[in-house]
Amino acid sequence: MHQSDPTAARTVPELIGAMAAAYGDKPAVVLADEVLTYRQLEARSAQLAAWLLSRGVGKATRIGILYANSPSWVVAWAAITRIGAVAVPLSTFSKPPELARVIRHADLHALIVQPAFLRQDFVRLVEDALPELGEQSPELRVAAAPFLRWIVVDTAAPPGWARPPAWRDFAEASSIDLVASAEAEVHPDEPAMMIYTSGQSAEPKGVLHSQRGIVEKTHYVRDMLGIDVGDENVLTMPLFWVGGLIMTLFPTLEIGGTVHCTEGPTTGGTIVGAVQRTLDADVLPRARARVGLGMSETFGMYSWGTEPPHPERPLCAPLSLFAPGVDVKVVDAAGNRVADGGRGEILVRGRTVTLGLHKVARTDSFDADGYYRTGDEGEVDGQVIYFHGRLGDMIKTSGANVSPAEVERELVAIDGVASAHVIAIDDATRGQVVGAAVIPESGVELSVAELLQTLRARLSSYKVPTLVAFFEPEELPVTPTYKIRRPVLAAMIRARAGEDPLKRPG
Repeated sequence: MHQSDPTAARTVPELIGAMAAAYGDKPAVVLADEVLTYRQLEARSAQLAAWLLSRGVGKATRIGILYANSPSWVVAWAAITRIGAVAVPLSTFSKPPELARVIRHADLHALIVQPAFLRQDFVRLVEDALPELGEQSPELRVAAAPFLRWIVVDTAAPPGWARPPAWRDFAEASSIDLVASAEAEVHPDEPAMMIYTSGQSAEPKGVLHSQRGIVEKTHYVRDMLGIDVGDENVLTMPLFWVGGLIMTLFPTLEIGGTVHCTEGPTTGGTIVGAVQRTLDADVLPRARARVGLGMSETFGMYSWGTEPPHPERPLCAPLSLFAPGVDVKVVDAAGNRVADGGRGEILVRGRTVTLGLHKVARTDSFDADGYYRTGDEGEVDGQVIYFHGRLGDMIKTSGANVSPAEVERELVAIDGVASAHVIAIDDATRGQVVGAAVIPESGVELSVAELLQTLRARLSSYKVPTLVAFFEPEELPVTPTYKIRRPVLAAMIRARAGEDPLKRPG
């Protein structure tokens, strides 16, 4: 194990131990007056890890983290991953139905919850997501989440269905000794985290990453962005998304810097601007490349360009630099590499690419040679690839992915809605916004305001449509094979919603 060189670590336990040895009492993570040093991060996460082992947590046990950005989030992550369990960060933007779907889909065994943050009541969120908890003891049996066995609420007086944070006083020597033994058995290619993001379907998408993938990508991004010893970086993105982890938290900690969490919650609408402000003001002057291309499945950026975007291809810098160990190809619909000047889907493989998507057959997301199908369109120009956007229906708004299928499902669940089509609409500020064409049931009058009010209770704010318009079935623009002509529908939604967004047109 690399005891004092974090940049040589191969696993999370090696990284945690090396950071404590190298940086000691330097501040690692700060929130207001709360300061977590590197030595405290190692000691407190070891204490929690020992308690987890005493509770029967083992390799690959999935444990959810429902905390706002804070030192406690980092301690929980470190404790879970350093003993080979799988950390599953949960979105603090979630509405109860969204949280319930992720808890069930992830097969969570346990959940660690912050009771509240500012105006967010996370205990109420969990209770609303899992109504069965009301009659439960701390030894859970929940039909809606069949593998969930216990929940810790980080307060001295948790509700009756939850446990208190007993690890804070946990000092069982034999269990503490078990942590080092468990760490010695953690292999670089074993799973460490599962990140949830929107996919093409209405179901959640769990992206599984290995110990090696997380740590190697941290080494690469820290070097590529030029983050240096003593840097103090503000965490402007949430830690339940890859951006906050790999653009700020992990590379800053690896080099001995300080991460400052903010007390105000970050919203989906600020993500792109926050990244750009951070890069413009601090990182880019020292970086070896300009902004590149990445995704949750590659644990952040996997490619970069040294030149500004081409005027005719403005979406991204020309991609000419690729992370070590990552192979990239562009293929046509038949899976064959395109020739120079051709366009097709970008595929990637390598050590920092996802191990796979939870509950999705590998053949559905990887080709026969182990390349992950990104769903991004690229154009080959010699040794350079130009990014042309998404090939599928996914909506990218202010840096956040939105699945049209998920929004459509919630729309058609509303009384009076016969069907709905959710599509991306170009926006100068946010890249894209969510647009919805709603077809009411015959004879039903609907209100956009009431629809949106219902959706806000069931979807994260960034998923709620910005533009909504009502249509009769025969008004929808379709091809001869009855597929929606999306560019035409986007223009119709924009025009109709602009005319009168609160009334169904006659």
